[in-house]
Order: sequence, then C-alpha cells, then structure tokens
Amino acid sequence: MATMLWIGTRKGAFALRPSPRGGTFKLAGPQFLGHVIHHVVQDPREPRTLLMAAKTGHLGPTVFRSTDRGRRWTEASRPPAFRKAAEGEAARAVARVFWLTPGHASQPGRWYAGTAPAGLFSSDDGGATWDPVAGFNDHPMNPKWAAGLATPDGELLHSIIVDPRDARHLYVGISVGGVFESTDGGGDWAPLNEGIEADFLPDPNVPYGQDPHCVTLHPADPDRLYQQNHCGIYRLDRPARRWQRIGRAMPKAIGDIGFPVVVDRTDPDAAWVIPMDGTSVWPRTSVGGRPAVYGTRNGGRSWRRLDQGLPRRHAWLTVLRQAMCADAASPPTLYFGTTAGEVWQGRAGGSRWRRIAEHLPEIYSVTLAV
Repeated sequence: MATMLWIGTRKGAFALRPSPRGGTFKLAGPQFLGHVIHHVVQDPREPRTLLMAAKTGHLGPTVFRSTDRGRRWTEASRPPAFRKAAEGEAARAVARVFWLTPGHASQPGRWYAGTAPAGLFSSDDGGATWDPVAGFNDHPMNPKWAAGLATPDGELLHSIIVDPRDARHLYVGISVGGVFESTDGGGDWAPLNEGIEADFLPDPNVPYGQDPHCVTLHPADPDRLYQQNHCGIYRLDRPARRWQRIGRAMPKAIGDIGFPVVVDRTDPDAAWVIPMDGTSVWPRTSVGGRPAVYGTRNGGRSWRRLDQGLPRRHAWLTVLRQAMCADAASPPTLYFGTTAGEVWQGRAGGSRWRRIAEHLPEIYSVTLAV
C-alpha cells in the first residue's frame, strides 16, 4: 500500500509523496504557510480523514480537519479550551494544541488532543468540536501533576496512548510532570513513574514531576512500553509499574538523551532513538555534530549505531519528539525530520539513510499516511 508523509513545521504543513515508479519523492505545499503546525495525523479508521494541530497567527491554537486526504481543511467549530474558571479560581487558557491521537477502533469519531499548558481534550465527532477531559484537567492532583514546570516550548501534554485491547485504558505524558494512566476512560488517573530518574529535582525519586519526552506502546504487545525521557531511555513491561533504564546500554560518549522513540510494529524487542547532546547547557544538537540513529533488537540490552549515509561532521541539528516514524514493513523503513528542515529515509530498519527533502522550516512532526 502506498504511503506518504505529512510534515508539520514552524512555518506550515507539507506533504511528501513517493513517485509512482518509486525511488523519489515529490514535495507538496506549503499549506497554512507561516503558521505553526505541531502535528498532522491520519485517522486509521477512516483514512481519508486527517486532523492537524495548529497555532495560527490570527486564530490562535486550534484544530483543522480534512475529509479528502488533505486537499481542503475546515477549522474545528469548538477547538480545545479549558472550562471557564470558577469564582476565585485561576483561569487557564490553551496556548497551543500540541498532540493528536485517534480513539479506539471501537469508537469511530473519537479523538484526543494534548495542549500547552498541560490539558487533555476529546472529540466524538471527528474533531469538529472538543471538550475538556474533566477527569484529568480537574483532578484534585492536577495542580501538582501539571505544576507549570515548563520546557522551552511550554508545559506540554503529549504521548496520548489508547490501549488497542481496551478503549478505557489510557496513558498520557507531561513535560514536565510525568506519565499518567487511566483505566476508566479518563475518569480517574494515577502516576506511573516508578524507576524514572529526575536529576533536575531535589528528590529524584518523587512519584511525579519527571520529564518524559515521548512514550509509545507496542501495538503487537500492548504490555510493552518504551519511553525517551529527559533522563534516559526506559522500558516498561506491564503489569509491572517500575520502568527499567535500558539506555544505560548506550555508549557512554553518546548517552541516552533525546526526544523521539519509535518501534517495529511486528517485533516488541525492536526500537529506535536519536540521541542528542544533553550536557549541562542542553544544546539540543546531535552529539559532536554527527547525527545517528541507534537501534535495539533485544529490548534495549544492546544498541547499534545506524549512521550510514548521514552527515559525518558539522550537522548541528536534532529531531523532535513527533518528527520520527516507522512504516509497517518488517523490517520497517524509518523516517525523521530535523530542526534544520531536512527529511531522511532509512530503509531496512535504518541500515542506510538518504535525504528525501531539504530547505524546509524547522520540522516539528513527521507522520505516515496511507
């Protein structure tokens, strides 16, 4: 089945379509030129439908919806917004819609959105209207879970995950705040951060306050989760609640700090990350100016450097949390987009890389559509 890439950037959305003969890609766009596009996601239940998380100069943070594979877009009539503050309560306002996740296969029309400041929202009409998920946004512990410990891009709710076996089983991540789990469809939540280090806090073993960068659940084994965190790479095998730092097996000169993590959809032991320089001033560039993907085929017990075809020096870039993806092949073809505006393709699980687009604005997300 033919695939294409949707690219969200700091200055608009672009699409990369493979040529009918294969081998080359054609760049289309921009759409919404000049606006920040954080995420473009296809609905796997209705492939003609796409949702886009945007921060527009004239409309502010919003969601756009297309039902014709991205040719035309319509803004949500009621974008994500926090409820009106009660008397004496501090008001909250959505600064950006950051993350989009389709609902469970049994819930056509259901979508979830994560925002900055950290808020969770849902739609049951395919993204046309949105409501706050009160069980999270108004949870008694929410002021502590989402305490405003903002990253450079703000306090972000991301990595919204729906267990494919159970529509009521949800996970979310907050930067900075931690990972949280609900087993009742979002009515109640609990932290899920045991074993996650937080070396930036006075007490590194607190139950919440960690900084997950990206969390993913393995579709072939939904009891297996991977996490790329501000403080390392982790794996969790449910029903356990304690994460294991598998990034300690990475080369010490490289470290295990980065933003994205993606998995092989057919092999729960296979995952890929892109390390960045996370030293004291956090330059957020490739380590030594030499970008590389690292992959594991044994659940993180060992990692292999995959950099054939990538720049060998003076490539001071990084890859953000939504800007890496993998197709459904075995082994998969990998894709990532950089802060320098390039898109790279790595066939056979990243064994060799080639650049398929360049000179784009800073890339925030790269997603596949069929």
